[in-house]
Amino acid sequence: MSKTPKSAGAPRRRGRPSADCAPGADHLLRTARRSFALRGYEATSVRDIARQADVDPALIAHHFGSKEALWLAVVEQIRVLLDPMLSATAALRGDASLGPRERVERCLLLFIDRVFEHPDIGIFFSTATTEEGERLNVLVDAMVRPFNAVCLPLFQDAMDAGELHRCDPALLFSLLMHGISKTVAYSHVLRAVSPLPDDPARFKRELTDVALRLLR
Repeated sequence: MSKTPKSAGAPRRRGRPSADCAPGADHLLRTARRSFALRGYEATSVRDIARQADVDPALIAHHFGSKEALWLAVVEQIRVLLDPMLSATAALRGDASLGPRERVERCLLLFIDRVFEHPDIGIFFSTATTEEGERLNVLVDAMVRPFNAVCLPLFQDAMDAGELHRCDPALLFSLLMHGISKTVAYSHVLRAVSPLPDDPARFKRELTDVALRLLR
């Protein structure tokens, strides 16, 4: 995988759009995120993304240099979207007003809020992680490791306090988070057997209730 996307301007961090394309970058990157999520990296073309974003393919080439660099910019955009949730989750461990299990519950609530706000991130992640190689390594470093780093200590603390069933905290965390994310991301599949996805407020409320009950 190329380490540095091409640019018409000054050198910049891998995967970041240049400052002069910032006003339209969010729409373009969100469109690219949906395309990569639905089709996967190999089956997605820059022309397809440009058509869906209603821009000239040359604009993508100018600002990102390649499909590979565009994909990296999408991952960077996701990382930025997740940063506030990670910061809030990290702060939970120092909140003396909450008990150990309450901190885990707040962690879940923060995650559920973000999943409902950006459900296509779950699809992007699920599709991208079917690959092996450097793109998978990028996802692990950008999304998996940082998320586990702030959440697993909360789960471990609750287990040590006897407020959660003792098991591998990474396993429990993975089951809960992937279950929540995929249920929301693939709500169109759930719609075939349940009316919940047609009522987003109720869907979120009941999913949250089920997730918290699983902890108890």
